Amino acid sequence: MGAVYRRELQGYFFTPVGYVFAGVFLTLGSIFFGAGNLAIRSSSMMSLLRNMSYLWMLLCPVLTMRLIAGEKSSGTFSLLFSSPCSLTAIVGGKFLSACTVMLATVALSFVFPILIAIYGKLYLAETLVGYLGFLLQGGCFIALDMTVSCLTRNPVTAAIACFGVNLGVWFFDVLSAVVQNAALTDVLSFFSLYQRLTPFTLGQLSFANVLFSLTYIFAMLFLCVRLLDARRWSEVQS
Repeated sequence: MGAVYRRELQGYFFTPVGYVFAGVFLTLGSIFFGAGNLAIRSSSMMSLLRNMSYLWMLLCPVLTMRLIAGEKSSGTFSLLFSSPCSLTAIVGGKFLSACTVMLATVALSFVFPILIAIYGKLYLAETLVGYLGFLLQGGCFIALDMTVSCLTRNPVTAAIACFGVNLGVWFFDVLSAVVQNAALTDVLSFFSLYQRLTPFTLGQLSFANVLFSLTYIFAMLFLCVRLLDARRWSEVQS
C-alpha cells in the first residue's frame, strides 16, 4: 500500500491535478469567505463550511478521475493486476493519496478561521467539529467517485460520470426536502451526505454521523475492490 500511496501522491504534484484542485478550492473558498464573512462582518465559520461543502461535488472528480480510469487509458491496468500488492492495498493507497491532497488543501483554508480569530471572536471547539464533518464528507465523496471511476475507461469520462453522480447526490438531498412521502423522506435523509454534515455545522460532535461516514467510505471502497476483482476475472477468462 505504501508504494501505491507514494506513487499516486507524486502523480498529483508532478501533474497539474493537485494544483488545479487546491487552486480552485481555495479560490472559491476565498470568494465564499469574502462574501459570507468579510462583507457582512460575520465570525461564523459554520455557514462558510456549509457553503464550501458543495465544492466536493465539483472538485472530487478532479482528484479521482485518473486513479482507476487513468490506469486503463495508459495501458497499465494489467500491470496493476499483476503487481504483488492486493487489490485492497491498491485501492487503499489510491484513496489515501487523494485524501492527503484533500487534507493539505483544507489545512491551507485554516487561514480563514485565523483571520476571524485575529479580527473577531472564533469559537475554536465549534470550528474544529465543523471541519471534522467537512473532512468526513469530503472523504465520502472521494470514495464514491473512486467507485464510479471503476466503471469508466478514461479520466475525462470518469470526471464527467463522477460529477453526474455527485449532482445526483445533491438532487436527492433537495428531493428529500420537498417529497411528501414520509418514508421516502426518511430514506433519502438517512443517506444524504449533506444532511449528515448538518449536526457538525451546528457545533455538535455526532458520533452516529462519524460512524455513518466511516461506514460509507469503507462500503464504497469495498465495492471498488469488488468491481476491480470482477474486471480481473473477466480479463483472465477472455
